[in-house]
Amino acid sequence: MKKDKRFIITLLVLLGLIFVSVVVSLNLGSLNLTPTDVIKTLFGFGSKSQNIVIFNLRLPRIIIGILVGVALAVSGTVLQGVTKNELADSGILGINSGAALFVVIYIYFMNGNVYEGVSNLTIFTMPIVALLGAIFGAFLVYILAYKDGIDSSRLLLIGIGINIAFTSILTIFQLRFTTQEFNRVMAWTTGSIWGANYKYVIAILPFIVVCLGLIFYKSRYLNVLNLGDDISIGLGVNVEKERRKLIIYAVILAGVSTSVAGSIGFLGLISPHIGRKLVGPNHKKLIPVSALIGALLLVFSDTISRNLIAPLEIPVGIVVAVVGVPYFIYLMVKE
Repeated sequence: MKKDKRFIITLLVLLGLIFVSVVVSLNLGSLNLTPTDVIKTLFGFGSKSQNIVIFNLRLPRIIIGILVGVALAVSGTVLQGVTKNELADSGILGINSGAALFVVIYIYFMNGNVYEGVSNLTIFTMPIVALLGAIFGAFLVYILAYKDGIDSSRLLLIGIGINIAFTSILTIFQLRFTTQEFNRVMAWTTGSIWGANYKYVIAILPFIVVCLGLIFYKSRYLNVLNLGDDISIGLGVNVEKERRKLIIYAVILAGVSTSVAGSIGFLGLISPHIGRKLVGPNHKKLIPVSALIGALLLVFSDTISRNLIAPLEIPVGIVVAVVGVPYFIYLMVKE
């Protein structure tokens, strides 16, 4: 009962912090708005310029940030649960870089000039292309790491190697772009919610909603898998089948997130760790808490990235990495 109360309080606090972050993000920018202006605009009483800033520019970007933060955090939670490795994350294992590589190649051949914009066709097919790249990266890591089962240390090392390989190929391919295109694509692959609008929201929302539902439904299997393969088999769980399903769901979340926000590393690494400290290892509680932590971190980081050196913008992936890299080093030393 005490744990349930703590879980509910944690959810409420995180939701409150996300609400505050959203309001602050709506206020800040090249056109600063007061909280009163934001509330008036949301209820339809804002000026024309305020409506454009809130509804056309900032709000869709915040929604994308929440969706991507939730997706990457849950993806990291699943990968860590399946591999029983606290260092597992889609950014470290080469899943994000595989998705980013496929997306950049696709944009290049579909548009010719990335800097001038992305067509509607490209917006709605990018998640599928990113998903193919993420699956390709995950497949390589899984096949190369599999040897009479999955060893978490071997999986991590091979994932890091695949990640470096994909990133190197991506850099080589970027040399085909003009200077302006190169700068924009480089910022995006570093992690940047660029060109966010409601079309991007519609493009990724079905993937994220379906996968989140399936993962939450399968959360009991994550709890069982953490007990070890022998005990899981003894309890009647088809270990490899359930592991593959959960990995696929995690890869889909990471892939579609990369299609709209580039390769944001470490978010899926640190969110589950913070969640475990707050509510423990039970995945029925850990998954929603990690999701809210991921959303909070990304909305907060994106607000900083937009305003720290305005009118210039820092890629949000760099802001996340400022927190994530020290935490990753701490976990490596702990291991």
